[in-house]
Parts: sequence; C-alpha cells; structure tokens
Amino acid sequence: MKRERTYVNERRRQILEIMQENPQVRVNDLAERFQVSLITIRRDLQYLEDRKQLVRFYGGASCANQESVRQNEIRMYRKLIAMYAATLVEDGDSLFINTSTNALQMLEYVTKSNVTVITNNGKAIHANHPDGISIILTGGELRHPKDAMVGDFAMRNLQTVFPKKAFMGCSGISLLSGITTEIAGEVKINELMIENARNEVYILADHTKIGHDSSFTSSPIQGIRHLITDEKAPEDVLAEFRNVGVDVYQVHKGDFEL
Repeated sequence: MKRERTYVNERRRQILEIMQENPQVRVNDLAERFQVSLITIRRDLQYLEDRKQLVRFYGGASCANQESVRQNEIRMYRKLIAMYAATLVEDGDSLFINTSTNALQMLEYVTKSNVTVITNNGKAIHANHPDGISIILTGGELRHPKDAMVGDFAMRNLQTVFPKKAFMGCSGISLLSGITTEIAGEVKINELMIENARNEVYILADHTKIGHDSSFTSSPIQGIRHLITDEKAPEDVLAEFRNVGVDVYQVHKGDFEL
C-alpha cells in the first residue's frame, strides 16, 4: 500500500513537472504517457486542483495562473464570432436567437435596421443593442441560471413564427451527437427554431465546444448548414463536418477591431 501511494505521488509530481513546460495538458495524453486509465488521470488532476496547483477544464487541465489567460482568450474568440455573425444580418431580417450568450452578444454589433429578434433568452431584456433592433420574447417558464424560457407556453408561441434566419449556440457539437445542450427543456425549443427558420441556420461555437458532446441532442449534424467557430477549432473535426455538407467559417485574431 505504501509503495502504491509512493507511485501515485510520483506520478502527480511528474504531471506538475510536465506542466512547467506545457501549461496545458490533455487527459488522453497523460493516460498514454503514464500507461494508466483516463479515470486515474482525472483523479490525479482533481487531487491537484483541490490543492490549487492546477485548473481542470473539459478534457484536460492548465496551470492555475494560465487559466485566466485561457478564459480571456475564449472570451475574445466568442466576441469575434459574435461580430462576424452580426455581418450576416441584413436590413429587414427576422431572427431566432436561442439561450446562447454568444448568439445574444451578436446583437450589440448589428448595424442594419428594421431587424426583429425572437428569442427565449431572458437575458435579452438587458442586452445591448442598437435602435434598429426590436426584440420579442417567447415567454414561458423561466429557468435559472441561464434565464431560459422553456415549456409549453414558449413552444406554442414559436409554432407560428417563421423568421428568415436563426443564430444559435450550443454546449457541444460533434459528428456523432450533432448539436447538444445540457438542459433538456431547451431541446424542443431549439428543434423548433431550426425547423421554422425559412432560410439559414447558423451555429455559433468556439473551439472549446467543437468535437464535444453534452447531454441532449437538438439536431443531428446533417440538419445544420452553417457553423461559425474560431481558428483554434480542431481541423480533423471540422473536416468531418465539411464532409457532411456543413459550411464552416473560422474567425481569426485581427479579423475585427476589438
């Protein structure tokens, strides 16, 4: 038992040593390197995070002082995605926007006029947007912490609405599971928005969501034509999306003045 504990402590020490040269590590890479299971590595990372020696994220971990840098980078890319999405809005457009914070953020950068937005995102009440945008809330049962409007009331109000475009975020997007969310109550709303958009549906997803799955599927990948992501998205996954007909656009640092 003592020998096993010594081995565990040494492996954890080596993980921290690796992170001195590579501020971010992946669970799969560590498991292969130490010839242990993914669960074992996740326990190691949890142990080290509990002692504030690193910060875990989906599929890996980063140095504690690196995490703030990582989060700032993600926020930057999400802003660039929102700014590009705003360029796709035209005068007189009607739009669906779901509970995605990133999709809602695009309203701040819309420059066109006479634009109508239909959304089940309760945060739209306080969202920054120009005078040329009118916002219609679906109503429904308000779910925290996302302030999502869901349920039969929201569904009934959406059934007779057919806007020109939809801009939608997600918790994850992959070839296997398609567009996924963590909240079961959002699935039917997302499905209806995708189905009722008369022209184009755009999925907004930064690189942290590409190739990852959440609990509930809103649409198979074949039901999506357009994906807006960023330059750090894994190219092998994007190639899979393109092979099934998804038009992928990647934003890059410097594309817009931040």
